Amino acid sequence: MIEFLSMTESDVEEIAKLEKLSFALPWTESMLWDELENPIAEYTVMKIDGKLAGYGGMWHILEEGHITNIAVSPDFRKSGFGKMLLDEMIRKAEAKEISSFTLEVRRSNTDAVDLYKRAGFIEAGVRKGYYTDNNEDAIIMWRQG
Repeated sequence: MIEFLSMTESDVEEIAKLEKLSFALPWTESMLWDELENPIAEYTVMKIDGKLAGYGGMWHILEEGHITNIAVSPDFRKSGFGKMLLDEMIRKAEAKEISSFTLEVRRSNTDAVDLYKRAGFIEAGVRKGYYTDNNEDAIIMWRQG
């Protein structure tokens, strides 16, 4: 059974572990705790049969949703769950009258770029040297409602 839930305090430790498995510059537990208190942040947790399968975060700024991060557990990658999670995040935001969405993604993360394109995002620019671990560029992507 697939469930989409709002992130709670009990999810933070497990999400921080998933961050470390997924990103060169993972968000820390402290950062995730701060996001629980952030009034513009909404984090969606995807569980499959009670097990964390993925999560995603978005900041709601006026009519825009800025996707901060999406991660899928290695056990559930390449199975369409990332698209399901992203679709759910967008659905929830649209219900709150968010009409456009943006994000940054590593140029080398072609799987994520493809996911976002399948969800209707288009490349709109580049942030040179955005990632501090290796000075990699970020592709800026947008989806208009």
